[in-house]
Amino acid sequence: MKRFIQFNDKKIDSFLFMQLSDLAKTLTKQSDWEVEFGYQSYLDFRNRKLYVSYFWDNRPIEEKVNGLKSDVCLRAIGNLFHMDVSEVVAFIEQVKATSLPNFAKQLFMLAEDLRLEEICKKERPGTKKWFRVRREVYRRYFQSQANVNLVKSVHTDALFNVMYLLLTSESPLEDVPSIHENINRMMPWIRQTISQFFDAVSTKDIARVTFTLIDALDGVLENDMLNTYFYLPEHGYELEEPAFTIDDLKRKDPLNNCDVLDKEKQGDEDIHEETLPTWHRETSDMTKSFLRFELEQGSQTDLLGEGVREGEEGDQALAIVQGSARKSTQNDYAKRSAYEQKRDVRKSGEGYVYGKENRYAQAIFLSPNPPSFQQMAEYEKKKAEIIPYQKKLKQMIEKTLEHKKTLPRTDLHFGRLHKKLLRLWTDEQPRLFYKKHEPSAQIDAVFTLLVDCSASMHDKMEETKRGIILFHEALKSVFVPHQIVGFWEDPNEATETKQPNYFQTVISFSESLKKQSGAKIMQLEPEEDNRDGFAIRIMTEQLLQRTEKQKFLLVFSDGEPAAFGYEQNGIIDTHEAVLEARKHGIEVINVFLANGDIDEGQQTTIQNIYGKHSILVPNVEQLPDILFPLLKKLLYKSL
Repeated sequence: MKRFIQFNDKKIDSFLFMQLSDLAKTLTKQSDWEVEFGYQSYLDFRNRKLYVSYFWDNRPIEEKVNGLKSDVCLRAIGNLFHMDVSEVVAFIEQVKATSLPNFAKQLFMLAEDLRLEEICKKERPGTKKWFRVRREVYRRYFQSQANVNLVKSVHTDALFNVMYLLLTSESPLEDVPSIHENINRMMPWIRQTISQFFDAVSTKDIARVTFTLIDALDGVLENDMLNTYFYLPEHGYELEEPAFTIDDLKRKDPLNNCDVLDKEKQGDEDIHEETLPTWHRETSDMTKSFLRFELEQGSQTDLLGEGVREGEEGDQALAIVQGSARKSTQNDYAKRSAYEQKRDVRKSGEGYVYGKENRYAQAIFLSPNPPSFQQMAEYEKKKAEIIPYQKKLKQMIEKTLEHKKTLPRTDLHFGRLHKKLLRLWTDEQPRLFYKKHEPSAQIDAVFTLLVDCSASMHDKMEETKRGIILFHEALKSVFVPHQIVGFWEDPNEATETKQPNYFQTVISFSESLKKQSGAKIMQLEPEEDNRDGFAIRIMTEQLLQRTEKQKFLLVFSDGEPAAFGYEQNGIIDTHEAVLEARKHGIEVINVFLANGDIDEGQQTTIQNIYGKHSILVPNVEQLPDILFPLLKKLLYKSL
């Protein structure tokens, strides 16, 4: 279906976005920092997000790439490691009392960026090209903005544009246009004062020079700035909390009673480290042995221990064991349907089990209903269409297995050396090697077919079922276990803290080789959204429990992942899920389904996620013809 009008259909270059994310993690040396697009570039310390600017959109590719990389470098190295956050917070508080807060904050951010830019180029010489392109683009932009603001008589914005051109000029004789009579009289002093920014070595120095300029311009500029060129966030800074002291650990609340015993210690009391009687007003008499406790009620005495007992290794273990048994509220299966099993995504020691983007995703497994007569009839009809492919594939596999079985195992030119070496002297071309083990008569492989059941599959699902039936019948004929699972996310139930994801296993591993299995495939239908990275991780988890040598995961989809809060980072999350599966020895292959020509953007996106292991199907009616050689290749690989 062609879309003639697209509203707000902004496409993100997934490969470039992954590059920026990897660059941010490398420069920050922390894996939990995320990259996001924003109207201005800045660093959110509290949420650990690095924003790159939309300013670089719709520009030539070289300027766009270098500009975005300079944003990442400036924030990940400069703001994170070389900017004094306490000075920034103090500056924001002081600037509120001025009449030009917007102008002051943008001038501060401009000067600070220029200072940090030099630090970045010094620490990372390879970034000089990025910042050179950045400066060239910004100079052209501010030159045009200065002309526009002068025409509109927006004097404060025009002055800011001119100040940027003066600070980034390579010549001390930079021409300055006439802005306003009052500003023109101060221009020599402004030129001299802003040159102090080049001598600044800290954030505090930048703030000092900025306030010097603001104090002088306070009575000259009539209005504050209208436009925003550089953004200084007022919130999102995490200042270090003071360290705890021993006083923080002491008891603060007073005792309920503060009476004192009239008896004094005699010196012969025995101090034990085991559980002993303790004195309080409920005891009938005072004993000679005491164990110190922090009581809510009790009487004060001068009987003290000899000091604090030294800790032991077993203390922490005992503390965990004591009182840990209680009724579980997380795994109450009594109220759950037999058709549903829910699995919550929990956080492991190194991070979220199924990825940070899926921390609120919830897997719900659905069992298919018994197939109806209509579904069985439709299945038999589609099955008849793919029977020629299935029989041909079965014959080729059987012939290959038979050839390997009858292949001679002794008198070979290579293999294991035989103990009988007499033929080395008796034969002209002696064959002294053999092979020890007989080849397996079965294919040692397992398959999972993961089917995208999003709403966009409504015009492709019927033809997709034909390809899935080909896989099912062919794998069943050569006794290869497999499962077929449809997945989708329900947007009507999705919230910021809960995203239900449904997995409908129409063919399970245990039923895949049964003779009458298959009709349940017809129950796959287009539903709602698709959270691909989460689904791939769930299927990877199931495949890793299998004992077969070769494990394959085939993902049938028709586009990019799309789910609640998943649009921007969904491609990266899916790519990471694919890499994780391949690290565990699982071959992940994507079958991209389309109805018509596949544009270059779609091809790039799919390749960014799956690499070279993707098959593009421009016409789903050709799916069986395209899947047949793929299935043949994968099965031969497992022989």
